[in-house]
Amino acid sequence: MSSLTEKDRPIVQLLLNAGTCPRCVLRFCSVGSQVLYRHPYKDLMKVLKEFLKNDPEKEDTVCFYVVDPPCKRIRLEHPEEGPEDLNHNGALQQIPQVNDENTAVENSAVKVCNVCLGILQEFCEADFVKKVCQKVNSADYQFTSFVFSVSLPPQLSVRESLFEVSVVFAHPETDEECHFLATACPDCFKPAKNKQSVFTRMAVIKALEKIKEEDFLKHFPCPPSSPKNLCVALEIQCNNGAVFVAGRYNKYSRNLPQTPWIIDGERKLESSVEELISEHLMAQFKADSFNFSSSGREDVDVRTLGNGRPFAIELVNPRRIHFTAEEMKRLQQTINTSSDKIQVRDLQLVTREAIGRMKEGEEEKTKTYSALIWTDKAIQKEDIAFLDDIKELKLDQKTPLRVLHRRPLAVRCRIIHTMRSEYIDEHHFRLHLKTQAGTYIKEFVHGDFGRTKPNIGSLLNRTADILELDVESVDVDWPPTLDN
Repeated sequence: MSSLTEKDRPIVQLLLNAGTCPRCVLRFCSVGSQVLYRHPYKDLMKVLKEFLKNDPEKEDTVCFYVVDPPCKRIRLEHPEEGPEDLNHNGALQQIPQVNDENTAVENSAVKVCNVCLGILQEFCEADFVKKVCQKVNSADYQFTSFVFSVSLPPQLSVRESLFEVSVVFAHPETDEECHFLATACPDCFKPAKNKQSVFTRMAVIKALEKIKEEDFLKHFPCPPSSPKNLCVALEIQCNNGAVFVAGRYNKYSRNLPQTPWIIDGERKLESSVEELISEHLMAQFKADSFNFSSSGREDVDVRTLGNGRPFAIELVNPRRIHFTAEEMKRLQQTINTSSDKIQVRDLQLVTREAIGRMKEGEEEKTKTYSALIWTDKAIQKEDIAFLDDIKELKLDQKTPLRVLHRRPLAVRCRIIHTMRSEYIDEHHFRLHLKTQAGTYIKEFVHGDFGRTKPNIGSLLNRTADILELDVESVDVDWPPTLDN
């Protein structure tokens, strides 16, 4: 007997509201009867809707009395027959059709299931089964038995439940039974740094597909000999799908890198932006590890002000995955009170797909900076006033010397959209710039030994250097602004 009970009611309601098809609803409610899934889609939808309407006081609101037969076959010789069921005596009978007019499903277009993408919705119906049978019959093959295989889209793995329990088995007694394949098909077994043995499942399958049957039978008995020992369960592993958290951060320190600053295995500074944020997320989500990404990055001595820089953190194998908006707000407050070097805002859970929006238009987006500039020769207000009139200034920037060790040598064209100067004294002024993303501001100021042309030094006809730099805005409309 398979049944839906009162405990299933909120699950059924949630899944139907989310656009899940009836067959997926049943399997998520652990309804194990195979026969039940052969009812037509519309009939199953009617039953589930009736289940939600029934009296919640009842212990068992919907029951399906079916017995799973030991074996089922698609009868290719009778494709015109409708779905069949077994009664309690084991006899074949037609599944009764639900025709109650009071519970009729509307004739509106059926929505595609958000979990199985229609595979259990459309392709488990009698019409598609008939189509398959007709194709086999028309192909005019002779056979006495067959294997029915299905190749599913890989994205179904993403849409399914992401919590996975895996058991790793080994059978030491028969470990060497694959070794003859390495001699027969040596090109199938290639050493890999992250593999303890060359005899991986895929390598063995590849060799079995390649080896000739007569060569196989020379080395391996058919049927195989009976082993003395059972398989050993080496380990039981639990793994949860990743959770993604996004937000925007401000950096107020001029002595804090975005990511850990480690050179030749030696840490240069005690912390980083990603560590100050992630340590709290790791603790609350109870994750194994994390991956940090952001919309660009600032140097260790550069502050990020204004609305901050968008960032996203992937939490790998989290034990806890459900957080309310209020809990996320408290987590944000915890991060903000733990350090005066950073602040975060708009902290929220996002999907993997949504993170792509952070990187969209990477070259086209703009950023606004504020730079404190020193000049060797004395200046007056009128000496720098002309900078305010320059618009869409095109730069040729050769890869800066300071990043040449980690980035390829190239000449990149970048644009300074606008500039606004602010006179301080004879040797100092502040320059506000709106630029194309990816512009090297420090090099635009001092020229980097002529590797950036033009530059502030060449425009002013004197030596210029940058003393302080702040990021005032990163013009990316992501993640969504929250009411904090």
